[in-house]
Amino acid sequence: MDFSPQHLMINVKKEGPGKLVKQTFPLRFGQYSEIRTPDFEFCFNLNGEIKSIRGLKSDWPHPAEQFKRTIGNDWVYYTVGDKSGDEGIISWMGEYYLPCLPYASNPVWEIKYFSNPVVMSALAEWSQLFANLYMANSKGLYPHARNLIQRILANDDQVLYERSQQLNKIIGSRVSVLPPDTRHVDYDIIPLTISDGCLYHCKFCCVKTDQKFQKRSKENIQEQIGALKDHFDANLVNYHSLFLGNHDALAAGEDLICFAAQAAYHVFGFRQRDERPFLYLFGSVGSFLGAGQDLFEQLNQLPYYTYINIGFESIDSKTLSQIGKPITVEQVKEAFDKMLEINDAFDRIEVTGNFIAGDKLSPEHDGSLARLLKHARVKNKSKGAIYLSPLKDSPKKRELLSRFYKIKEESHLPVFVYLIQRL
Repeated sequence: MDFSPQHLMINVKKEGPGKLVKQTFPLRFGQYSEIRTPDFEFCFNLNGEIKSIRGLKSDWPHPAEQFKRTIGNDWVYYTVGDKSGDEGIISWMGEYYLPCLPYASNPVWEIKYFSNPVVMSALAEWSQLFANLYMANSKGLYPHARNLIQRILANDDQVLYERSQQLNKIIGSRVSVLPPDTRHVDYDIIPLTISDGCLYHCKFCCVKTDQKFQKRSKENIQEQIGALKDHFDANLVNYHSLFLGNHDALAAGEDLICFAAQAAYHVFGFRQRDERPFLYLFGSVGSFLGAGQDLFEQLNQLPYYTYINIGFESIDSKTLSQIGKPITVEQVKEAFDKMLEINDAFDRIEVTGNFIAGDKLSPEHDGSLARLLKHARVKNKSKGAIYLSPLKDSPKKRELLSRFYKIKEESHLPVFVYLIQRL
């Protein structure tokens, strides 16, 4: 096999901006390593794990598109879509890129990237690069990059899979769905489980378990934090966000939430850099209505900017009954009004909400939601996003976009599509 040093351009340590910003072209944030071949760009985290692959030749679909590997070991393809401007991806995702997931989810805009041989060749090129690095290491080439190459070779595909399984074991299970607000950090969060199960077991839900809601102990949370620090190792410095799981962490209460958030902040070495670290958690209508003022005052004093995402689902009684959501329209309305109040009262807390979308729901579902958002009394219109989550069994998902735009145009709150993405 012919191999020469000129085939690879290796940058052992690069440093991008410390703060995530929304750009039309993908920026690399934090500290990382980069290897380029004539055709592809490969980025690695500080542990030597492959992080992203981007094509460099003219036949690559778009220079801003790329593959990203998650800590759950999924390869996600990021596309810019086939429309731009007011009706493009930015208008309904709030981001310039659409993550195309390699598993069943709920996209309204499906890009069949896997049928494009140029795109799929990127994964084959990763295997070839690994082989080339193995040869370079054995021949003593690239002495300036020896440590990097050895770290990469220590993280082959089998090791990367085993590390993802180890992460699931540390926190107790795989995170089946991330809060939609984690899009602000490109879904790069450290997961910490403080409770299991859910208060509700709705018929429509495809991401939660039948497990009864139960809090974790403080001892268990401390054990997770220590194990997570070891797991993320050198790359921990690149993380600035914490997800308290799992499906209704808000129901765990003030004491456990604040204990976990503060302990993680100190052990993980989060710092007030260009912006505060982010804290993410889910809440149900019931846990949100049951949360007292003290909880929000304590959250607002934490060294984080906190996002709480509430599953409202519908403001129509027939739809709530149809999807098996054991709450009333009155409770949804009360929780929605409380969301607006909390967002107005606290500068470091942002409550967002989810509603479902589909073509088999009650005829009143869309209209009742549109009226709710149109007449909402909002002081800060940039805060408190509403996410519409297409049901997975909706056969005409892309046709839901026209209804989405109609609701979005008249809403007093930001409205986006919720992509169900796991860790």
